Amino acid sequence: MASSLSLLLLVLCSLAAAQARLRVFNLRATGLPSDALGVSDGYVKVSCGAVSLGKTAVLHNQVNPWWEEEFAYLSAKENDILRLEVFDSDLIFDDELGVCSRQLKKGTYDYQCSLEDGASLYYSYTLY
Repeated sequence: MASSLSLLLLVLCSLAAAQARLRVFNLRATGLPSDALGVSDGYVKVSCGAVSLGKTAVLHNQVNPWWEEEFAYLSAKENDILRLEVFDSDLIFDDELGVCSRQLKKGTYDYQCSLEDGASLYYSYTLY
């Protein structure tokens, strides 16, 4: 019985992800600037309109991080604004390294966005 319930939950979660109107994935950065200690501990906050979709894990000591997280949002619509904010995690205050904003359109797209000090953020999204 327990395994049947687990299987049902897995199927329902998979269906919810498959039905997502917006899917943001393949987030990576190049050339993130180093902080005073000579390292970069980057992460990305993702939002659509006024709704936060979450944030990636902090990848420590990487100037060219590639995050594995994907973000989904069922209520996204064409012309909503997708916003990705890149930060360097620090002990006291996280430094903002740049913001990428884009008006959503239907389809699948790959984008590159310029951040500070010559760094770049690359990401993909699909809107159904």
